[in-house]
Amino acid sequence: MNQTNRRRSQMNMQVTQGVQPPPPPSGLNEMRLPLVMMRDILIKTMFRKNIDLVSELAEAICLPRAVTQELVDMGREQRLIEATGTLNANSGSEMGYQLTDAGKSRALDALSQSEYFGAMPVPLSVYREQVQRQSIRNIQITRKELIDAMGHLVLPDSLLDHLGPAVSAGRSILMYGPPGNGKSSISNGIRDAMGDKIYVPRAIEYAGQVITVYDPIVHSKAEVEVDDPGSLRRKRTFDTRYVRCERPTVITGGELSLDMLDLVYNPTARTYQAPLQLKSTGGIFIVDDLGRQAEPPQSLVNRWIVPLEESKDILALQSGEKFEVPFDTLVIFSTNFHPNEIFDQAALRRIFFKIKIDGPNQANFLKIFAMVAKKKQMPLDEAALVHLLKVKYPTIDNIYANYQPAFLIDQMVSICEFEGIPYQMSPELIDRAWANMFVKEEKIIH
Repeated sequence: MNQTNRRRSQMNMQVTQGVQPPPPPSGLNEMRLPLVMMRDILIKTMFRKNIDLVSELAEAICLPRAVTQELVDMGREQRLIEATGTLNANSGSEMGYQLTDAGKSRALDALSQSEYFGAMPVPLSVYREQVQRQSIRNIQITRKELIDAMGHLVLPDSLLDHLGPAVSAGRSILMYGPPGNGKSSISNGIRDAMGDKIYVPRAIEYAGQVITVYDPIVHSKAEVEVDDPGSLRRKRTFDTRYVRCERPTVITGGELSLDMLDLVYNPTARTYQAPLQLKSTGGIFIVDDLGRQAEPPQSLVNRWIVPLEESKDILALQSGEKFEVPFDTLVIFSTNFHPNEIFDQAALRRIFFKIKIDGPNQANFLKIFAMVAKKKQMPLDEAALVHLLKVKYPTIDNIYANYQPAFLIDQMVSICEFEGIPYQMSPELIDRAWANMFVKEEKIIH
């Protein structure tokens, strides 16, 4: 089987079976984390959360109960943990445990080095394996799926001809064109077309340092699958150090700066937070309004050169040590500028797909206008439409934009509500709405 057929076979398998979940560890020997680090996270969690049952500890550190028991037993051997000698009647007669004086002292010492406790982190090397299993490049989106996700948009077929292969390739995309023609809406439609779920680690570990990844603001937790007692197929279990989520989407605009793409160090907790592009792994990173940021677009794209070409990113710890992390993200740049105005040819060469998003022709403009009018419960009026097309648009060289129907109709709705009249459109109302869409060129005397 050649490489192309093998990749297609893997993609078909993913479509039918879904993303392969990370398997839960069956013992400490499978954790691939330093034993001291695991022990310290355990006793810090016991100390901070005042937990004394293995079942509750297992849930708090997101490990199977058997593995958690191994850690507790290791703590007992080191005389940091002791059994209370009592059985908890409310927990199935489960034995209780507590920290010894030495355990409390060690917990405080460990907290002074790092405040992190709770979910056991996933080693970076293990996380790389999961990234491969759920790679954005394994997704194959069909024309129908793309149309279904963008059914609320009026798009020419030629645009889908370019957009479909770009999304399926999982490579970088530059969308450019005049403002107000749906570049942001198209980016969101691409996100909606990716209907499967992936697994996001709560935290990862590198060189003994903890980097938190799961972010409820960025990641949408998927509904928990419930076993059907009557079904022969059982719910697949997975490593609960991960959270099952929708494929993430990070959207940035004019606020994007280069330091937002670096690790964020918390000097109080002595832990790191993943940068935006690492949080978007397995999903989409949208750089909207490129050219409006404080940094020049060329500088921003230069920062992405290694990730876009080599599917890896390079981050740095406080110590200055640099290390590689997976870069598995569909990057979408969106700009109102012509690419040649903001990039050199070397940068453009590294962006895999360049797609121009033009305004609609008159026929599509009328389709959008009719759709918006129906949604806003604004009755169409032939005289008003003729006035709009024959009188107003010739003043701007008949250049249509996708945002204009909604803008004009919202203006007329506001006027009708102010005047206390039923929703309606007329040449006069078109003129009043049009006056707010553009600013007259004139000199203001100060």
